[in-house]
Amino acid sequence: MFIKRDESGQVVQVSREATAECKEFVPPCSPELQAFVSDDEDVESMALSKSDLAFVRVLEDVINVLMDKSVISFTDLPEPAQQKLMERQSLRKRLNSVGLMSDSDDDSGVI
Repeated sequence: MFIKRDESGQVVQVSREATAECKEFVPPCSPELQAFVSDDEDVESMALSKSDLAFVRVLEDVINVLMDKSVISFTDLPEPAQQKLMERQSLRKRLNSVGLMSDSDDDSGVI
């Protein structure tokens, strides 16, 4: 792998082939190369995971709206989807019952 460094010596760019910018060769197993690559992947992975968690809530709300409006019924969903929805509803009720999650802005919850 070929890298480009900034003024402080940190890896800022990587290329599989030598380019005008990436001239210095480092082996793929180089710790600094691994750190550079994993940092970018970790940040992107964390952002994607956070987005996934928020999107799951959106999908759950959409499913509830569709059921409330009788567009679909709970039994129209595949069995695994029914089980997952029931598990989430159960978890949410338990968390709300001990004050860990709250839709209000007051500080009356446990945490």
